[in-house]
Amino acid sequence: SFLFIVKAVENPTATEIQDVCSAVGLNVFVEKNKMYSREWNRDVQYRDRVRVQLRQEDGSLCLVQFPSRKSVMLYAAEMIPKLKSRTQKTGGGDPSLQQGEGNKKGKGKKKK
Repeated sequence: SFLFIVKAVENPTATEIQDVCSAVGLNVFVEKNKMYSREWNRDVQYRDRVRVQLRQEDGSLCLVQFPSRKSVMLYAAEMIPKLKSRTQKTGGGDPSLQQGEGNKKGKGKKKK
């Protein structure tokens, strides 16, 4: 029997990919208005390309936890849903997080 683990992110943007990759220490560059040649959809949201440096000039890995493009894609698929921009859109428990931040700021003011 085979075990398939499916990881996917709905409509990831180049900015989201750049954010999660640069946050972990990868060298990332976004090429604006570049498109995959076989992309049938010509919308603006599909027009940027993300380039990630996996290896140094001497051939050694930049970060050992990312030996391949697949490892970067799996990491991005895991982390993009955790971005604040993604979690705030869904609603749910986020207003309580914002209230918690407000309370923290209030406590800081009281200490002064």
